[in-house]
Amino acid sequence: MSCPHVAEARLVAPRANQSVHREDCTQCFDSIDEPQGLNVCLGCFNGGCAGERNHAELHHKLAKHPLALNIRRTKKPKVERDEPPQKISRLAIAAETESDRYDTHTAVICYECGGKEVERTTGNLSAVIDGIMSAMTFATQTEVKAWEQEINPCEHTLCLEQTESKQLESQNLAHCADCDLNENLWLCLQCGNLGCGRAQFGGVGGNSHGLAHTDATGHPVAVKLGSITPEGNCDVYCYSCNDEKSDPEIKAHLAHWGINIAERQKTEKSLTEMQIEQNLRWEFSMTSEDGKELKPIYGQGLTGLKNLGNSCYLASIIQCLYSLPAFKERYFEKVKGLPEVPNPAEDLETQLRKIGDGLWSGRYSRPDSDVMASEYSTELPHQKGLAPSMLKALIGKGHEEFSTMRQQDAFELLLHLFNHIEKSGHPEGLKDPVSDFRFMLEQRLQCLGCKKVAYRTDIQDNISVPVPARRIKTPDVVMDEAGEAEAGKDKKDVFEPVTIKECLQIFTSDEVVEFTCKGCGGKQATKRSRFKSFPNVLVINCRRFELVNWVPTKLDIPIIVPDEAFPLDDYLSSGIQLSEELLPEDSAEGQPAFVANELAMAQLEAMGFPKPRCEKALYKTGNADAETAMTWLFGHMEDPDIDDPLVIPVSSGAQKVGPSQDSIDMVMGMGFTAAQATKALRETHGNVEAAIEWIFSHPEDSFEDEPMTKTTAAPKAQEEPGNKELPANFKLSSIVCHKGGSIHAGHYVAFIKKDLSHVQSEEGESWVLFNDEKVVKSGDAEEMKKFAYVYFFKRV
Repeated sequence: MSCPHVAEARLVAPRANQSVHREDCTQCFDSIDEPQGLNVCLGCFNGGCAGERNHAELHHKLAKHPLALNIRRTKKPKVERDEPPQKISRLAIAAETESDRYDTHTAVICYECGGKEVERTTGNLSAVIDGIMSAMTFATQTEVKAWEQEINPCEHTLCLEQTESKQLESQNLAHCADCDLNENLWLCLQCGNLGCGRAQFGGVGGNSHGLAHTDATGHPVAVKLGSITPEGNCDVYCYSCNDEKSDPEIKAHLAHWGINIAERQKTEKSLTEMQIEQNLRWEFSMTSEDGKELKPIYGQGLTGLKNLGNSCYLASIIQCLYSLPAFKERYFEKVKGLPEVPNPAEDLETQLRKIGDGLWSGRYSRPDSDVMASEYSTELPHQKGLAPSMLKALIGKGHEEFSTMRQQDAFELLLHLFNHIEKSGHPEGLKDPVSDFRFMLEQRLQCLGCKKVAYRTDIQDNISVPVPARRIKTPDVVMDEAGEAEAGKDKKDVFEPVTIKECLQIFTSDEVVEFTCKGCGGKQATKRSRFKSFPNVLVINCRRFELVNWVPTKLDIPIIVPDEAFPLDDYLSSGIQLSEELLPEDSAEGQPAFVANELAMAQLEAMGFPKPRCEKALYKTGNADAETAMTWLFGHMEDPDIDDPLVIPVSSGAQKVGPSQDSIDMVMGMGFTAAQATKALRETHGNVEAAIEWIFSHPEDSFEDEPMTKTTAAPKAQEEPGNKELPANFKLSSIVCHKGGSIHAGHYVAFIKKDLSHVQSEEGESWVLFNDEKVVKSGDAEEMKKFAYVYFFKRV
């Protein structure tokens, strides 16, 4: 039928930078594969399910956009192959297209005409439909970016000065200048030296003579000979930056050494190819001790999350959080209906509820028919997995790291997500789920001179504990089963096991700190942290890192964590004692009046910065992250007081403490006014990054500071988080595990203790492994508990 609303709506095809949600609903995970399909709004390209829940109609009522494109996808009959599918051998994977596997049906409907179908030739409908169907969806954009690596030039490649030119050996005759290796060769672009690289993943040999050359000469930039292609692509590495870089003048720089790019042939894998191959192989064991493949399980709370490309850090944290009662109740059990917002894809409350429904409704926990066993595959049919692309985009928006497709630190993501949820606001009757993690930590400072003390209480939602590294002496050479030395095998450090109790003991014990006592002139004090209250859920991050060549490297130190509940009563603070004398108020100024971001502190100290500088930098930059603090440090290295202990001016309890001038200056440097910077920093507790985001999210705010003398009703006394009741017994609930030498590479998974009584042929509690979309009964997680990165303990 013809429809008058087509002309009235003034429809235009989506622009290249617009998000087109044509794969799954923005308010639930129903997709174009459902029988009723998905309705894509022709006004704003929001995707709404058209089935029983009918979120598309809800969007129409709110947005008043009359027209939608219904998209349904049905699977084509499977075509039997005469031979196995081609093995994946390149980054540019020639995979089946969507049209090879599915039939897609489209129809235009008009809500204002009673949901009737509209003739697609009406007006410019045909062009708009073509634009929607050809547009790259947001989910596709993220998957494409997952295979990209952002490589930029650095000062060493841009300012490269080459010595006198010389002719190198031909490609077939070249070998290392210090050994006979003729592969994994790196050409110093400055002087033309050929040196072998480091031993690499996949058995590629190397004696690190290229690195030795750099150490001896200071020449920083090298190119991998075997990676050079006729198109001019190659691996360029800067040893000074300790990272892969690009060289805009690579053709000329290689020609200086007699290398004609057009004549070169790529003979070895690039660093990117090896990194992707390595990440694809980071698989946690999916088999039992007797070699049988672990059994996939399905049902409520047993739904996998699809890897969007290096997003396993996000999936593992989400699975652990939503397995807890606080998150399950807040975003699934106790919510009624959906927030009425014009753009659900950009509403945090909507996306958190969408995740809750996806994980706990059980609607999507079913075998993926695309992965059914065939004559070429014996893989058990796991789930397709839910793609949390909208939530990832939302919480990563504006963040330098979480907005990228690079692998990230799961613990940092947890804290970042907590910050978003705390600021998001909660409807009446619904509790902030992060409150279950909050507790009071008391710090006690005692001057070693006069023995007087000072106490301070801080509110926290996690602790980060040190793990002592005690190496066990092992043979210098790795031997194979026949007693022969294995080629290319480096000696691997082995460490003594550590108990979680020992880590907590170190965290709560006295440490000597630099301190200037204005009472007696003493220069040192002891500082100790103890619990003043306990949370319902205690998050512990175990720091197993040390500095290797100025790079924080993960250590495989096993941590023994009991299965049964254990008490933390010994770590409860007893508070100020009658026999103790308090330091004068101004004498405690040397003690930092804030809790430094522990992860950022550890990273800065691992880079070699002294502790006073680290604390000062984090305080001056809003306690945000290590990178921001490091930038501040480099700009203040010449400050005469850079090594003095952090001093924060004492203010009366009634006075409103404002943000630091450095933080205000940083926000103003982004083009905002002083009033905007000051108010935003106050609203975000001094977090510079969060303040900038707050300004953008409050365009209607006048940013006029409230006068200090304004009369208001007496504020309700803030409830102290946590409780002090004893016994305080905690039992391990879930863990986030990591494989790989760096938290920014490798692979994350979650092990969660689940009640499987609702699963067919299962009973009681068992450990369940959540490996992206794969959800399997693990039974025993004893080995993985030893090497977990983040532990979640529930109070019992």
